[in-house]
Amino acid sequence: MGFQRFTMFFLLALIILSQGLVKGTHGFACNWGLRSTHLLPPKIVVKLMKDNGFKQVKLFEADAGALKALGNSGIQVMVGIPNDMLESLASNVNAAIAWVNQNVSNYISKNGVDIRYVAVGNEAFLKTYNGRFVNATFPAIQNIQAALIKAGLDRKVKVTTPLNADVYQSDSGLPSGGNFRPDIQDQMISIIKFLYQNAAPLTFNIYPFLSLDADPNFPKEFAFFDGSADPVVDGSISYTNVLDANFDTLISALEKNGFGSIPVIIGEVGWPTDGTANANKKNAQRFNQGLIDRIIKRQGTPKRSTPPDIYVFGFIDEAAKSIEPGPFERHWGIFNFDGSIKYPLNLGGGKSLVAAKGVNYLPKKWCVMSDQANVMDPGLADSLSKACTYADCTSLSPGSSCSGLDTKGNASYAFNMYYQNMDQKKDACQFNGLSVITSTNPSPPQSTCHFEIMIDLSKHENKSTTTTTTTTTTTTSLAAPKMKMHSMVMPLSTFMFTIMLSLCM
Repeated sequence: MGFQRFTMFFLLALIILSQGLVKGTHGFACNWGLRSTHLLPPKIVVKLMKDNGFKQVKLFEADAGALKALGNSGIQVMVGIPNDMLESLASNVNAAIAWVNQNVSNYISKNGVDIRYVAVGNEAFLKTYNGRFVNATFPAIQNIQAALIKAGLDRKVKVTTPLNADVYQSDSGLPSGGNFRPDIQDQMISIIKFLYQNAAPLTFNIYPFLSLDADPNFPKEFAFFDGSADPVVDGSISYTNVLDANFDTLISALEKNGFGSIPVIIGEVGWPTDGTANANKKNAQRFNQGLIDRIIKRQGTPKRSTPPDIYVFGFIDEAAKSIEPGPFERHWGIFNFDGSIKYPLNLGGGKSLVAAKGVNYLPKKWCVMSDQANVMDPGLADSLSKACTYADCTSLSPGSSCSGLDTKGNASYAFNMYYQNMDQKKDACQFNGLSVITSTNPSPPQSTCHFEIMIDLSKHENKSTTTTTTTTTTTTSLAAPKMKMHSMVMPLSTFMFTIMLSLCM
């Protein structure tokens, strides 16, 4: 009898302990973007994910270097298909079969990559695209699903499509009034029904930051999770943050159309640290810590208590990303471009963020405006235009981390970003006799403004890695800045005009 009691007690204790261990075990998910002039080597990035408890990652394209580094890592992967491939995949199932063979089957079998999802397109129904991808998205999804079936992967690898929250709306302004936009209602229902039939999830991107930054009348506290905002009352439910309200607007739309139980993934959510006044480290830490706390507690929303998988956007800054949506686009990472920590985050279980290891840097040299140079020099404007066309000057935007510099400081920042982008080549610090190389760090003391030193790509193994990411052969350097420099030249007229005004004030 005593032995039986001991055995029962031991088993009960073991169950309680195991439940505690399960509850204490959590993993995070993130987005890994690769639009950078100086990419952190993929192996270092994957190690950084593992060191910080990230167990799921979304890639925006089937990048060979990233996928190989993720092989046998224990990290589950969602691999993306860019919007510009949708038309070809929609019109030709053989193109979809070739893409799956090359970018899914190949990496699973040869590299041990744990691919769980294929994300067909990215926010393809966004209003600003003016319907460009609307008709191609669903057929592309169908053909990728057919390709997964043909490859024998459809039970393990699920198809999805990340959509922006602007595909649904509420005429009443409350979550309960949610429904899909009338102009894409039919396409949405077709996609949702197809995903539901194939046991695949919906993926939606939700951005409280954009709600705040786009509307000066948006209640700031409602963007965060502290519970200090005035609640939005919707019947018996009170909403204290926009993420819950936005997500439940989607759930209402799904319920109205008969798909209230379909699984939903939050594919992107986060907060940038630079580029506008609202994009700063204080706000980003506040938002992302609240988000991490929700993930740890496995907290759902009022209409759906089961928490969705949440992919934090983003993991690392992308200095060559398009800034058409705004200068903040290059600053979404919870880590800087080199894997250094922007701000502390409590990851639960007594763990905090840890920085990347094994990163090599260029020498501690900076290119700045010479003390002898005159800010009224007629060549200054052209020099600044050159620097900010081929380098990232978004930290000089109004309200950003370096917006408080004087004219000379602005010029020095722009010159240095160009100099670093060009790997500190000697002729990269020649701006009409206005510049000079210094070994003294020009970053202002007790300031948020930081003058960068770039990663030394020549010291990292993967500098010449090439990738093939489409069904037609496309090679893209993972490291060489000259290969990425063209991506920096984009329609920047409005941004450059704003920057030039601020630099010359």
